[in-house]
Amino acid sequence: MSLFAALLLYNQSNHTQLDSIQKTGILRVATRNTPTTYYQDNNGEPTGFEYELLKAFADYLGVELELIIPDTFGDIFTLVKNRSAHIAAAGLTITEERKQSFRFSPAYAYSTPTLIYRVTQGKPEPKTIADLENKSIKVIANSSHAELLRSLKKTYSYLKWQETTTSSVTELLEDVYEQEIDYTVSDDLIFDAQKSYFPGLKKSLVLSTPNPVAWLLIKQSDQSLQRATERFFERPATQDLLVKLKKKYLTRQTRLGYVDIETFRGDLETRFCNLEQYFMMAEQETDIDWRLLASIAYQESHWNPNAVSPTGVKGIMMLTQAAAKEVGVKDRTDPVKSIMGGAHYLKKVMGKIPDRIQGKERIWFALASYNIGYGHLEDARVLTARAGRDPDKWSDVKEFLPLLTQKEYFQTVRHGYARGYEPVLYVKNIRNYYDLLDWELRKARIEAAKPPLSPAENEGEIVMPGQPQDNGADAVQEMIDTIPSTL
Repeated sequence: MSLFAALLLYNQSNHTQLDSIQKTGILRVATRNTPTTYYQDNNGEPTGFEYELLKAFADYLGVELELIIPDTFGDIFTLVKNRSAHIAAAGLTITEERKQSFRFSPAYAYSTPTLIYRVTQGKPEPKTIADLENKSIKVIANSSHAELLRSLKKTYSYLKWQETTTSSVTELLEDVYEQEIDYTVSDDLIFDAQKSYFPGLKKSLVLSTPNPVAWLLIKQSDQSLQRATERFFERPATQDLLVKLKKKYLTRQTRLGYVDIETFRGDLETRFCNLEQYFMMAEQETDIDWRLLASIAYQESHWNPNAVSPTGVKGIMMLTQAAAKEVGVKDRTDPVKSIMGGAHYLKKVMGKIPDRIQGKERIWFALASYNIGYGHLEDARVLTARAGRDPDKWSDVKEFLPLLTQKEYFQTVRHGYARGYEPVLYVKNIRNYYDLLDWELRKARIEAAKPPLSPAENEGEIVMPGQPQDNGADAVQEMIDTIPSTL
C-alpha cells in the first residue's frame, strides 16, 4: 500500500498544470471587456491589447485561447482562486496585497496610479491629499486603486471614497468628464490611452511609485505555467509584439478639441442613427470601410443632408456637380444617393493611386486626392521626390503639399497652384473622426455585451467607512427617479 501510494504521488507530481493545459488544448483566461483590454471589433472579431498578447501566448503553448468575462472586476480573482481560469489578464498591477494570494508573470509594462480631475473654471487643481477632503471620489472595487486608498486612509483619516462593482475605468473617466464625481484614480498608462477622448480631464496627484503590470496566476507549488510565461516574455518576438501592441492600443489619440468632440457626440446621437445603415450598404457595394465613409461624411457635412458650401458642393458627401455626374448622382441632397455616390467616387479615386502604395498609405493618398484632385496630389509627390524624400509615404508627401501655394514651387509642376494645406488638414481630421467614431462604437458594443444587472447590482457602489449614507427618504426618491418616464 505504501509503495502504491508513493507511485501515485510520483505520477501526480509529474503531471503539471502546464501538462494539463496542453493535454486539454485550452488555456482559460479571465479578463475584462474594456477598450484597452479586450473587445470585439466592428466585424465581431476579438481584439484588444490583452487579447492579442494572450493569443500569442496560447499559440506559443500550442493551445486554444478561451476567454472568461466575469460580471465584476473582483470576480477575476475568484475565477483564478477556484481554478476556473488559469490566468487573469486585465491590466493588473502587482501589489503587496495580491502577492499574498497570487503569483505573477513577468511585468510587461509599468503604470503609475494618478488622481484624475476635470479642469473647471473656479475649481482649483488638487495638489495635495488634503484637497481631497469632502470631495466625491470613486474607484473600482477590489482594484489596486481601492487598495491604495485604504493604505492612504491610515495616514489621512478624513479620506473618503466610493467603490463601484459595475463600472470600468472608462466609465469612471466619463463620470468625471460629466462632473458626476470630482475625481477618480487611473493608472497613467490607461488614462493616457483614453485622455484625448475626454478633453478637459487631466492627471493631478501621483499617488504612488510606478507599479509593474502583469498576468496573475494562482499561488501554488506547481510553477510550470508561471515558468512558461517567463520563457514567453523572454523571447525577442514577444518583446517586438509588445512594442507593436503598445503603439496600436495605448497611444491612439485624437487631436480634436472639446467643442469638436462634444459636437460630434451630439451629432452621433441625433443624425448618425438615421444614416448608419446607408454607410454599411455603401461598404457592401465598394468594400470601403463604412466607418471611413462615415468619417469622410462628417468632415464634409457633419452628416447634414442639406449642407451646401459657398462653392456649390452639397449633400452628405458634399459632391461637386462634376463628381456627382461621374458617379450618376442626380440629387446630391438625397442622403442615400449622396453616400453611395461618394463611396463610388472615392473608389474611383483610390483606383488611380499606384498599385505599389497599399494599406493605410493608399487610403491617406486617396483622401487627399478626393479633396484636392489627383493632379495636385501628383504634383506634391513630384516635389517630394525632387527633395529626395519618399513620394509613396504620406508622412513625407504631406510636408510638400502646402508648397503648392508658393509660386517658386507650383510654377515648376504640371497643375500649378493649389491650396495644398487643405488636404493635409482634411486627412488629419478624417483620421481623428474615424478614431473617435471607432471609440464610441467600441464603448457601445462593450456596454451592449454587459449582462443585465439586478436591482441590487444596479446600485453597484460600496460606501467606505466614514462616507455619509443616504437616508430612507433619499433611497425612495432615488428609486422613483429611476422609473422610465415612458411608463
